[in-house]
Amino acid sequence: MRIGILGTGNLAEALGGCWVRAGHRVTVAGRSADRAAALADRLGGAARAAAPRRAVYDADAVLLAVPWGGIDDMLRDAGAVHGSLAGVTVIDPINAVEHGVGVLLTEPGASTADRIAATAPGSRVVKGFHMVPSTQWGVSGPGPTTVPLCGDDPAALAVAETLVRDTGAVPAVVGGLSRARQLDEAAGLFISLAFAGVDPRTVLPTLPPVHS
Repeated sequence: MRIGILGTGNLAEALGGCWVRAGHRVTVAGRSADRAAALADRLGGAARAAAPRRAVYDADAVLLAVPWGGIDDMLRDAGAVHGSLAGVTVIDPINAVEHGVGVLLTEPGASTADRIAATAPGSRVVKGFHMVPSTQWGVSGPGPTTVPLCGDDPAALAVAETLVRDTGAVPAVVGGLSRARQLDEAAGLFISLAFAGVDPRTVLPTLPPVHS
């Protein structure tokens, strides 16, 4: 696939590395052209740097790997308000939470995915990749990581599922984009537990597999 990554931080580097190794063509963009070029060099393979609008041109998927406060600026730089992301799978891995507390910064009842969809008309937003620390992507563990996804467009979800598998994880579609708020809240809870010194995995019961 042709993947545009908007952002040059730890998550952009971690997922970009997984996707480059899987054979995808990754184009990185950020507010700093120098940082984007440096990240593309570190990713190697078919990775390259470009301006935001160029990075999303003709992309099969776009990862919006920016902080909550940077959504509008980055989407504007990418031309999203003018339809540059119409019909494109846009993955939302953003945790809009207060640092160290986990309290959501979104408006009541709203989600980060709602914000992206409103700012990028016609885009096919999928929420996901937000509940795994950037240091854990591509790292072998006792078992595969499950990545919850939600979205309204079946084709966009299929693209996201492929990209999840290409990191070595397992996708789990939990519903439409109306459930994105739930995923935001779950991440906020996990983050608050982690900052309190509690391993979030210990609060989840171990359940037997359900067979249909």
